[in-house]
Amino acid sequence: MATVKGCNIPDDLYYNVDNNVWARREADGTVTLGMTTYAAALAGQIVSCTPKKVGRSVEQNKSAATVESGKWVGPVKAPVAGEVVAVNEALAASPATVNADPYGSGWMVRIKPNNWEADSAALVTGAAVAPAFEAKMNAEGFDGCQA
Repeated sequence: MATVKGCNIPDDLYYNVDNNVWARREADGTVTLGMTTYAAALAGQIVSCTPKKVGRSVEQNKSAATVESGKWVGPVKAPVAGEVVAVNEALAASPATVNADPYGSGWMVRIKPNNWEADSAALVTGAAVAPAFEAKMNAEGFDGCQA
């Protein structure tokens, strides 16, 4: 796992660095996605998460969920296009899970991708993850994730 400015960023996931979202390809071919620790730190304490409904199609780089914190309301943009096949219902009762465990129980939606190979080609993974996020954080003047 990479750690950049105190933010954990697992290097086995795929990232759209510009949109601060991650994707994990599951064994059944679906793709689970959510916000990065960096995005959660920027947003502050998440107070609401409203995912797209199961059966809805989502375009790449368009909203798959909307999150709200004390200082921000905005979209969580899908790193791949596809159909929403599952949503994390637990976030309705406990949206702060996104802050506490963004890569685990804080996942937001699961998508059946239209074309994983094409869409994932633009995503960052592996050894390229830490330098990409470090450059973004530096450019944005981000001090770091809180411990």
